[in-house]
Amino acid sequence: MGLSNKTDFDAIVVGSGPNGLAAAITMQQQGLSVLLAEAKGQIGGGLRSAEVTLPGFTHDICSAIHPLALASPFFKTLPLADFGLEYINPPIAAAHPFDDGTAAALFGTPEQTGIKLGTDCKAYLKLVKPLAKNWPGLAPDLLGPLHFPKNPFKFARFGLDALPSALQTAKKLRTKEARGLWAGMAAHGIQPLSNLATSAIALVLLANGHLGGWPLPKGGSYKIADALAAYFVSLGGKIETGFEVKSLAQLPSSKAVLFDVTPRQLLQIAGHRFSSIYKWQLEKYRYGMGVFKIDWALDSPIPFTANECLQAGTIHLGNTLEEIAVGEKQTSEGKQAEKPFVLLAQQSLFDASRAPEGKHTAWAYCHVPNGSKTDMTEIIEKQVERFAPGFRERILAKFTMNTEQMEAYNANYIGGDINGGTLDIRQLFTRPALRWSPYQTSDKGLYICSSSTPPGGGVHGMCGYYAAKRALHEVFGLKAPRLSYG
Repeated sequence: MGLSNKTDFDAIVVGSGPNGLAAAITMQQQGLSVLLAEAKGQIGGGLRSAEVTLPGFTHDICSAIHPLALASPFFKTLPLADFGLEYINPPIAAAHPFDDGTAAALFGTPEQTGIKLGTDCKAYLKLVKPLAKNWPGLAPDLLGPLHFPKNPFKFARFGLDALPSALQTAKKLRTKEARGLWAGMAAHGIQPLSNLATSAIALVLLANGHLGGWPLPKGGSYKIADALAAYFVSLGGKIETGFEVKSLAQLPSSKAVLFDVTPRQLLQIAGHRFSSIYKWQLEKYRYGMGVFKIDWALDSPIPFTANECLQAGTIHLGNTLEEIAVGEKQTSEGKQAEKPFVLLAQQSLFDASRAPEGKHTAWAYCHVPNGSKTDMTEIIEKQVERFAPGFRERILAKFTMNTEQMEAYNANYIGGDINGGTLDIRQLFTRPALRWSPYQTSDKGLYICSSSTPPGGGVHGMCGYYAAKRALHEVFGLKAPRLSYG
C-alpha cells in the first residue's frame, strides 16, 4: 500500500516501534513536518497488546515490563502521562525461585535486596549501589553512542564493573540466592554469560529496579506506543499505517529518511544507494538467539511456592547460576536447552484491566537458536510447573509464537531476535557498522534509528533520539532538545 496523499515532508520515519516514535517526535519538536510510516495496521512495533487467547484477556505480544522506559532520559522529557500513560509498580520488581522453594528478589532499595542475600549483602551493595546512585547522571552516556562522557570518572567506574563477563563477576558472590539473581539479570542480554560486558546488562537492570522499579503500563504495553503517537500527532506529526516500505521510490519527497529497521531490511530498501564498504558491513551484521513466546489465559494466579513470586511482576525461572549459564551457552551454539531460562511476567496480578474478574494472564518466553521452529510449549510449561506445582491446571487457553511467527509479526525480529542483533562487545557500540556515527548511512539524508544502533534493544527510544539528533544537525542545521543529566 502506498501513501494516500503524497505530500512532501521534511523528514520521514519508517517504522513505528519505540525508536521510530522517538525519532519522529524529536524531529517534529523542532517544527519540521514529519511522516511516520508503519507497515502494520497498528503502530508500536514491539509495543502492542491484543486478545490473542480468549475475549477479555489482554496480552502483551512482545515487550511487557519496562524499567528502561521509565528510566529513559528521552521519555522523561515528554508529557506522556497527559496522553494516558500510567505505570504500575508491583511490590517486588523481580523474583528468582529455586528448587528448594525459596526465592531471591529485587526489592525497592539496594539495602532491602542485599539484606535478603545474607552473607552476600556487602558484596551486592558494593556492586550495585554505585550505579544506582550515579545512574541519573550517567544514563544519557550509557544509553547512547560511544563518545566522551559528561561524567568521565563515574563512567570509568561503571566500565570497570561492567566490562567483565557475568560469570567473572559472579565469583564475587557466594550464596545461591545472590548468584541466581545475578544470572537471571544477565540472561536478559540473550547471549552466553561468559561473554565480556554481560555484567553491564545485569547492573543496569538491577540499578533501575532500585531507582524506579520494573513497571508495567496499565492496560497493556500498547499504552506506551499510543501515548507517544498521540503526543507526536499533537505536535502536528502525521502517521500512516498499512504502509509497507519496500523501496525508496514509494516515499514522498523529503530531505531525510530515518529507518527503524534492522540492517537486513535496510539493504533491501536502500542498499543500491550505499557504498560498497557500508553494504559489506551491513551484510556482515550478526543476529542473535531467538525467542519462543507463550501467552496464557488463566483461571487463577500462578501458584508459585515461593511467597516472593506472588508479589513480583517479573519472574526469572532458571534455578542456579550454573543451570542458567549452561542453558544460554547451549542455545547460543544452536542446541536446544532441556531446562532453558524462562522470563515470565504476570501483569494481571497488579492490573485488573488485563483479564475478566477473578481471571489472570501470564506471559513468558525462552531463548532458542535463531530461526528455530521447535515447539517449546511443553518445556516452558514444565519449567513453570517446577516452581509452581498445579500451574497447568489453571490454564484456560494459550497462544504461542515461534521465531518464524515472531518475525512475521515484527519484521525487525530476524529469526526471532528481539534485540535487533547480537548485543555483545563486538556489536555494542559499532552496531550496525563501524562509523563515526553509527546512525549515519553512507548516503547523506538516510539514517538508521532502530535497536540495531546503540544502545541496542529495550523500550527506551534512545536509538531514535540520537539518530534524529544527528539528522537534525547534518541535514537541517538544528539542535535536538537536551537530555537531562539527573
